[in-house]
Amino acid sequence: MANDSFCEQVQTARAAVILPAAGAYDGTPLELHCAGFSTCTLFISYTRGGAGGDMQFRPQVSPDSDGAVWHRSGIFAPGAVASGADTVSNLQREDIEYGSTDAGAETVVYGPFDIHGAARLRVPCRESGAVGTPGTASIQARFA
Repeated sequence: MANDSFCEQVQTARAAVILPAAGAYDGTPLELHCAGFSTCTLFISYTRGGAGGDMQFRPQVSPDSDGAVWHRSGIFAPGAVASGADTVSNLQREDIEYGSTDAGAETVVYGPFDIHGAARLRVPCRESGAVGTPGTASIQARFA
């Protein structure tokens, strides 16, 4: 694992293991050092455990080198603009879902996305489709 003074460009964000049971998110996701980088691309592999299998993941970043506080990505929808009236836009935390299309291993790339000058990144995952038969997922993170 990298230390704060030297961050590896490619790191394992999730080893190829079965997702937690009952649709729960990973309890202790791997924490990656990413200080000095501005973006991350995730290379994801998912093999569903049963028909209808899907997986969700939520990239989280921490500005702290010890990962004391974690922040999720946000999704923004601008409000309608009307002359003479203030506008309300919407911002929510975001989870991302990948829906399987086949029984074999499927690979997908997510990103690149801005990591906002963070010191650490983690990517908790969960089975979101067939929660009774969780699939297997692995993730490689590439920082730039």
